[in-house]
Amino acid sequence: MGRIAAIFASRNEGKLRELRALLPDWDIQLLGEVEMPEEIGETFYENAAAKARFAQSVEPGRWTIGEDSGLEADLLGGAPGIRSARYAGEHASDEDNVAKLLDALAGAKPRDRGARYVSELVVLSPDGRELRGTGTLEGAIAAEPKGSEGFGYDPVFVPTGESRTVAELGNEWKRAHSHRAAATRALLAGLGGAPREM
Repeated sequence: MGRIAAIFASRNEGKLRELRALLPDWDIQLLGEVEMPEEIGETFYENAAAKARFAQSVEPGRWTIGEDSGLEADLLGGAPGIRSARYAGEHASDEDNVAKLLDALAGAKPRDRGARYVSELVVLSPDGRELRGTGTLEGAIAAEPKGSEGFGYDPVFVPTGESRTVAELGNEWKRAHSHRAAATRALLAGLGGAPREM
């Protein structure tokens, strides 16, 4: 028995930090300097699974992790959804995406600003067995960005039952309550609890 050494198919350092904190018994490294495939799936799960399979094609015989996540705004019919990271364009910054979201919701009443974070985690074992975890975090979009922790839409996302944005609540709060934390718990349940070599 030992730590699971896994390859994470991502370029997102923020997601890597969160996964390492959520899976302290795992040794998680980013995939090497290869061109990531285009995200062409129609769901978060399809994109996450494709990333995990791609990582295993590059690093055969390894544990691999694919993750796809994003924000769904009710008033926008679930947008930006799977295009959350590219909402304002292919090379948009977090600030660009947040600005576009706030523009799209300009003038919306508080009751119409409902939204949720969604995370899909897919792990492939060295023999190709697939494990999956899904997590959501319900909330609403604030009128303006607040807070300095987190990334993505965290400065404008206020979780249900809270008065502050995720970026104000901070990383410790995220480790316990985020959509990615919920997806990780679901994944570990599928593994039977703490990770072990199999």
